[in-house]
Amino acid sequence: MSTSTGATPRAYEQVVGWIEDRILCGAFEVGDVLPAERDLAVQLGVSRAAVREGVRSLQAQGVLRSSVGAGGTGGTRVAALSSGALTRLMRIHVALMHYPLEDVIEVRVALERLSVRLAAQGVTLEQLDGLQARVEDMDGAQSRLDFNDADAAFHVAIAEAAGNRLAAETTIAIRESVRAPLMTSLSRLDDDVFARIRAEFNAEHRAVLEAISSGEAERAETLMETHIRTAWTRLQSAVASEPERQGEQEARHTSGAAEPGGVAAVTMGA
Repeated sequence: MSTSTGATPRAYEQVVGWIEDRILCGAFEVGDVLPAERDLAVQLGVSRAAVREGVRSLQAQGVLRSSVGAGGTGGTRVAALSSGALTRLMRIHVALMHYPLEDVIEVRVALERLSVRLAAQGVTLEQLDGLQARVEDMDGAQSRLDFNDADAAFHVAIAEAAGNRLAAETTIAIRESVRAPLMTSLSRLDDDVFARIRAEFNAEHRAVLEAISSGEAERAETLMETHIRTAWTRLQSAVASEPERQGEQEARHTSGAAEPGGVAAVTMGA
């Protein structure tokens, strides 16, 4: 085994690689017990300390779990990754890799077109109620944080309604990876501009929901793709216009000119 850089792997990496390879080829399945530490060290030609370090690394990722017990109840076993663990790993990876925005958008479009199509083909009344509730949450959101959370919840709920767990978990990971930059942009908007953006986005969300509810899969796909591709651009355009707007307001205030309805203070979101 060698690392991606061609360097000789450290001993614990050899252990990790051997276990991962056995899982990928189907030799290890969920619940299977690993060989004893001493046996595995001999088999791989590494120290027992290296085995322990490799096992700890995979335990931290949720791949393995260890327990103490008599007979067959103890030992280190292959664990089923929870959806939360998978989502967390993917979210961190996407955030740290700093993928170009265009790449993230393309993946979101592909995933959410799939999700919205499947949802339109098989959504339940209970799931529709949940989607409607998320849209109402966005309508009533007074803070940028509440709006951002409700927006994310709407997209995740569609993925979950699709019935495809992998698509749902990947959607959650990608949406969460862009949560911070979205929040930063929303926080820079004047209250009036935020209200306009919120209304625009929610009108699009309602149109998507209507298409899902009526079983119009192709229309739902088109609406979702258009929303994803244009939402970030519109948000960034609104953010870019804020300094100019503030400068105009300050100039009017300095010159004593009143804006329609009085001089409005610029309130930035927290």
